[in-house]
Amino acid sequence: MNIAIITGASSGMGREFAAQIDTQLCRTDEIWLLARRREPMEELAGAMRTKTRVIPIDLADERELKRFREVLSIAAPKITMLVCCAGVGRHGLFAGQEEEELSAMLRLNVTAQTMLAGMCLPYMRRGSKIILFASGAAFVPQPGFAVYAATKAYAYSFGRALRRELKGRGICVTTICPGPVDTPFLEQAYGDRGDMSGLKRLTTQRAPRVVAKAIDDCKRGRAVSVCGLPMQALYLATQTAQNIAQLFLACAEALSGERKETGK
Repeated sequence: MNIAIITGASSGMGREFAAQIDTQLCRTDEIWLLARRREPMEELAGAMRTKTRVIPIDLADERELKRFREVLSIAAPKITMLVCCAGVGRHGLFAGQEEEELSAMLRLNVTAQTMLAGMCLPYMRRGSKIILFASGAAFVPQPGFAVYAATKAYAYSFGRALRRELKGRGICVTTICPGPVDTPFLEQAYGDRGDMSGLKRLTTQRAPRVVAKAIDDCKRGRAVSVCGLPMQALYLATQTAQNIAQLFLACAEALSGERKETGK
């Protein structure tokens, strides 16, 4: 049985991924929707043409993650695609945020995504695909969004490294790095959106466009999917800065080696 797994499928980006994947994957027998809330997923499943399995799960709960491992073991599916959209964020100064709120962000954005990828890999074959959800916030530190941006920097780094590790197995990993997307996440993170900067308001993208580009980039085997000119410009700028830094380091190491040889 070939399946696609989508987390965070009750709303926002996860729901949009489910809707678009439903019409595009021809070799998928079943789509598994994972999120905490059952009702929105059942409503979505009722409108999908592909056979759909709804799995209510709190991915931030380690015990529920272990139970999902057992579900995989019993079903022993062939996973054609894993899309990790589940995530949480909260805007505000680090010193003013509650410990449990910060802990939940780390568990869901970092631990759950990492553990889920590890659980699914044994059931993936050549040609399988993984889409990990990072953010444009991964490219630069963000005061006022410190922990969230740090978790997305982790997801970006993890996705790029995992891609290299799985290249020999023929499994493609694409990391999505959008800017603000018009989903319920913005209300969750900013409340009434009053704390959003003018720039973020202007660069906010629509979910269908971001998801369509991500799926297309994944099909093309691209490492990173960045939607919209502002985010693409930021991505290129940070990549250029990293390349220059690496060049300087390489030159410094070469000069250091020459000095040691001269000293001999």
